[in-house]
Amino acid sequence: MLIARRIPRFLYFTTSCLVSPTMSFSTQRTSDGTITISPKRAQEQSALVVISHGLGDTAEGFADVAENLARAMPYVKFVLPTAPTQPVTLNMGMSMPSWYDIVGLDERSNENCHGISESQARIARILQEEHDKFGLPYNRMVLAGFSQGGALSLFTGLQLPQQLAGIVVMSGYVPAAAQLKVQQPSTPILHCHGTQDVIVPYAMAEKSQKMLQSKGVEKYELQSYPIPHTVSPNELAAVMAFLQQVLPPDDTCQVTLPDPSTMSVKELKAEIRNAGLSKQATGLMEKHEFVKLIQDHRQGKL
Repeated sequence: MLIARRIPRFLYFTTSCLVSPTMSFSTQRTSDGTITISPKRAQEQSALVVISHGLGDTAEGFADVAENLARAMPYVKFVLPTAPTQPVTLNMGMSMPSWYDIVGLDERSNENCHGISESQARIARILQEEHDKFGLPYNRMVLAGFSQGGALSLFTGLQLPQQLAGIVVMSGYVPAAAQLKVQQPSTPILHCHGTQDVIVPYAMAEKSQKMLQSKGVEKYELQSYPIPHTVSPNELAAVMAFLQQVLPPDDTCQVTLPDPSTMSVKELKAEIRNAGLSKQATGLMEKHEFVKLIQDHRQGKL
């Protein structure tokens, strides 16, 4: 049975990767399994990273990793969607969270990725919403993922009309290669892979690199680690360094937030929760009170 390993919840970065022990972010979970980790001061966001989990996992598998990244990069929003639960042919038709069906890992079977277009569109919508709603440039966005989620990140990021800041693949591969039409050959790619991986062998990573380079991809860095189908602290440190390189702090790219006075009460309450202001909002009843609370927070009065 092929199931991507859940990331161990005890696996953290070394202390040298963390810039502050303080909680500079807010974590929200929605009913569809999406986890969003946002800067507490929403107006200070200037970048986005979308992390897609592996086969059989959920967004929770990378929640701890994303929160550690958020501590080191407090200007980045992290969005972790959960794949739909659907049958997977390779796993005897068992239903599990999966971005697309997997018939086999040989090159011929790997072309049959039923459902990948729908997942590709879902990830693209997350990016588009961030751009349309908050004005965040695409070159301040990164797609990342583990195993099947890394494959989806490659498939989506290289085919967007806009160039991203980068793509991170952990223990992944190129899916549906015959369908993949590279639109953004200059997008930097970091591919980290275990040499002891028996689920997605390291040879698949090498083939993926060569295949995409033959399609014109210019910046594809493949790093090997003496690990099986999982991630290690050293690998996560490399991911951190890559993200900091392609998404350095840049106040000129900060998002544009809607005027609180034009927001609905539901939207106001959501921002209050995200900002960690629920205690200060206790007892407030009128919309203008919520508006003032958010205005004071954005102006640094709280």
